Amino acid sequence: MSAATMNAWSAQARFAIYYAPSRASGWWDAGSTWLARDAESGVCADPHQGPALSRPLAELTASPRRYGWHGTLVAPFALADHVTVAALLGIAERWAQSQASFALPVEAATLGDFVAMRPAAPSGDERMRALAADALRAFAPLRVKPSAADIAKRMQAPLTERQRELLVEWGYPYVLDEFRFHMTLSNSLDDAADRAAIVAWWHREAQRLGPLSVDGAAIFVEPAPGEPFMLWQRLAFGTAQHVEKSEPLENA
Repeated sequence: MSAATMNAWSAQARFAIYYAPSRASGWWDAGSTWLARDAESGVCADPHQGPALSRPLAELTASPRRYGWHGTLVAPFALADHVTVAALLGIAERWAQSQASFALPVEAATLGDFVAMRPAAPSGDERMRALAADALRAFAPLRVKPSAADIAKRMQAPLTERQRELLVEWGYPYVLDEFRFHMTLSNSLDDAADRAAIVAWWHREAQRLGPLSVDGAAIFVEPAPGEPFMLWQRLAFGTAQHVEKSEPLENA
């Protein structure tokens, strides 16, 4: 993404640390085609036929389409006043180089009233939870801290006591032990038959594509409030045993 594009971002731009399959992976094409949008190239296209559903697939995937094909590691955040985009990128690249790649078997499932890919085994859940926790701690110093009003608004949601504690400490309730990695495939759907059809479709796709290769992460950007998120920078994982951890922010 060019400097001119970066200069077009608003002062309210938000950044997120997401897992995104490699462009060389069949998973990237499959997910981007399903959502009818490639968050890296910006190309939008008609989705493939897909399963038989009550409404056109494009109508049932509008919400995840805006965010792009991804799994959240660190939820969207605004940069603190003292943090530049260059500092974010530098710390993100060093953090990524401290991570090791691994394969993640996944399955399609209903999560509440939407459909998503999730780790197929508890060991995969644990690995993704550990990765997200490490990312959360690495990027926390870069984020604007939520205001008391923001916290109060989120407290109105039906949260457990533990989630309320995490919200106060981290500004988001679904982190650390409450984190559940998933890659969203649909809006919230009232129709159980639609949910079942999507799960069945992606069960076959997961068998065809095999495990996800967790060999990197990516910085996604929401250029202005409400705009589609774009994949700005991919972050390749390195060999964790031979790379030093990121320096503190003040030394960046």
